[in-house]
Amino acid sequence: MTKEIYKFAGALVVTLSATVTQAEDAIEQVDQAALNALVAAGDMQAAFNEAFDLGDELTEHSFTRDAGVGANIGEGRLFSRFPRADLDGPGEWATHFPVREGGANATSCIACHNAPMANGAGDIAVNVLVDPAHTGDPALFLERNTLPLFALAVPQLLAEEMSQDLMVARYDALTMACADGAAEAALEANGVDFGQISVIRTNAEPCMTEIDYSGLNGVDEDLIIRPFGWKGNHSTIRAFTRNAAHNELGLQAVELVGFQDGDYDGVTGELSVGDMTALTLYMAGLERPVTTLELAEIGLVELGEGQAEQINWGETVFADVGCASCHVPEMIIETPIFSEPSATHGFFDARFPDGSDPVMHGLAIAEAVQFDLTTDQPNNRFEVEGVTHHLGALPVAENGGAIAAWFTDFRRHDMGPDLSDPADPLGIGASVFLTRSLAGVGSTGPWLHDGRATTLNEAILAHGGAAADVRDAYAARDAEDQAALVAFLENLVIYAPEEEEH
Repeated sequence: MTKEIYKFAGALVVTLSATVTQAEDAIEQVDQAALNALVAAGDMQAAFNEAFDLGDELTEHSFTRDAGVGANIGEGRLFSRFPRADLDGPGEWATHFPVREGGANATSCIACHNAPMANGAGDIAVNVLVDPAHTGDPALFLERNTLPLFALAVPQLLAEEMSQDLMVARYDALTMACADGAAEAALEANGVDFGQISVIRTNAEPCMTEIDYSGLNGVDEDLIIRPFGWKGNHSTIRAFTRNAAHNELGLQAVELVGFQDGDYDGVTGELSVGDMTALTLYMAGLERPVTTLELAEIGLVELGEGQAEQINWGETVFADVGCASCHVPEMIIETPIFSEPSATHGFFDARFPDGSDPVMHGLAIAEAVQFDLTTDQPNNRFEVEGVTHHLGALPVAENGGAIAAWFTDFRRHDMGPDLSDPADPLGIGASVFLTRSLAGVGSTGPWLHDGRATTLNEAILAHGGAAADVRDAYAARDAEDQAALVAFLENLVIYAPEEEEH
């Protein structure tokens, strides 16, 4: 496979050196054309495996100044744990483009995503502070805890299919309104209620309509479900990753800024289009979270006396008190084929953020790298007593789709004033958050958006707003029931044999 080596020109450099030399420990950039060639040759599995392996290398690599890690914060520094809107001189923190939210604060992905293993969550010590509005006021900074990266194809594919269902319902309502003058449509996808819309015909020939979105619940008016980010503000792994690369690592993707030096660190072309494809497919194809009950059933772990019974009772309590109304335990992915890029409206870049056409960079829907969520994940394949198990893949549903135990409804909810952010720079609502997936929650922690909860019991009791009734129902149960529910959550784990960790 041909790969393109990091090469940087200094024509657009504003600060630091005009020419950057190749470091001995630099990592080769991924060539999108090489992945496309494997797809064109009909070897989709090889294309996915190659992208997955290269993405693995990228997430574990510690980048250097020569490769563009960090940003010109000012004061001669490349990194900052603290937003520095006060540094607004030429090329400094406040002048970077796209607008910097925080950082840069790390040299590798796994520097923060490391608990309980590589690609996992992060302890409170690696929380990030962001100041998207550049207030410069620490009282208005937002604090964010690190979430795990496992099996991210699951939320994206569920969001794609659910968004399509919502759009079909809207289309049907528009068609009915054109015929009858008015229509209403209930918006439901995968059993989740997203409210309703009302449509009024304002002109008969040609038909023109107005849509009342005031009845929407937990989704934007474009009906695109965005499953990434604590606020639910990114629809794809790719978009979330290039944003994180810019803000946390100071690595600016070509598709984000072109070959400009948006963070004024003296380096351009820091992440190739192929790099972003490999990172996306790696995180999409990582193994799914499992349960200790599942691991015990095939002999990979041993449970203590009465532990299985407590977990099973905790699952009943979880449903009884209402947790499952938002943390929906299972959903079905009808077509469990992940594609990068996706062909679903709202889940691919019609234009890259820098304004360029993805096809001109070799990223075309017709040449998408694909894999099957029920068969193709490389990790967590092993034998136990002569029986082969593939815990990395999703179980197959009766209809041929995949069973996804993701424990979310993909809606945004008002969580009340006690969990509210101090500011609302995205305009989503200071106290509004996307339902956090509980997949793997027993292996992560601390919990909640800013890591304030040191135990799962604390996390439950901190719920407010739309979840206040569920919190109160949990608080009203006896200590034994509460312990059982927590035991059920602790049973939702991330598992990988040490020798197979990627």
